[in-house]
Amino acid sequence: MPPTSRIPLLDLARSLALLGMAAFHFSYDLLMFGLIDYSYAQSSTFYFHARIVAGTFLLLSGIGLWLAHGEAIRWLAFWRRFTKIAGAALLVSLATRIAMPEVFIYFGILHAIALYSLLGLIALRLPAVVNAALAAIFIYGSYHWHIEALNAPLLRFIGLSLDHAMTIDFEPIFPWFAAVLAGIALGQIGSQTGLWAALAGKPSGKWVRILSWPGQHSLLIYLVHQPILLGLVWAYAQLG
Repeated sequence: MPPTSRIPLLDLARSLALLGMAAFHFSYDLLMFGLIDYSYAQSSTFYFHARIVAGTFLLLSGIGLWLAHGEAIRWLAFWRRFTKIAGAALLVSLATRIAMPEVFIYFGILHAIALYSLLGLIALRLPAVVNAALAAIFIYGSYHWHIEALNAPLLRFIGLSLDHAMTIDFEPIFPWFAAVLAGIALGQIGSQTGLWAALAGKPSGKWVRILSWPGQHSLLIYLVHQPILLGLVWAYAQLG
C-alpha cells in the first residue's frame, strides 16, 4: 500500500484519543483549581484514563511508523516529522518549566513519540512476532528490573529508577516503548494479511472527513487544547 494512502479508521482512532486526552486534561485543570475533590486524583478512573490515552497514542504511532516506513524508510519525511515533534516537546518542557518548575514535563508523550520513532526504525526490520515478544519484555522489565544506578536525573527517562518521577507527564522507555513495538507488530500483521489495503479510504463520507480531521492534525491540537481549557477553567474559577 502506498504510504500516502490514508486509513480513515486510524484517523478516527486518533481523534478519539485526542478527545480522551482533552477530557483528562480538563479533569486535571478542575483538580488544580479545586473545582472537584482532590480525592479524584487518587482514583482508579483518573489513573487508568491517563494510561489508556497515552498507550493509545503510542500504539497508533507505532502503526503509523510501519505504514509510513515499513517498506522503505522515507528519510526526508521521517526527519520532517521528527523535527516537528521534538520541537514541540521542547516547547512543552520550556513552558512547564516556567509555569510549574517543580513538576515540569521533561519526558512526556511528545518526547516519547520522538525518541520511540527513532528506536522504532530498528524494529521495522524485525518480524512481527519478535516485536510482540520485545513489547512483553519491556512491560515485564518495568516491574522487575529497577536499580538504584538509574536514579540519576538524566537516566530517569529509561523508567527503571527506584525513585518516583516528579513530573505531570511521564512515558519512559520501560514500559511505554512496548506500546510502540506492539503498534509496529500490528502494522506488520495488517500488511501481511492485506488489512490496511482493504481499509484504505474506508469508511468515507462527510462525517468521516469531519471527525477524522482532528486525528490528521493531532500535534496542533495537542499544543493548543490545554491553554484553551486552562483559560476557560481559570475564567470559571474567577467567576466563582
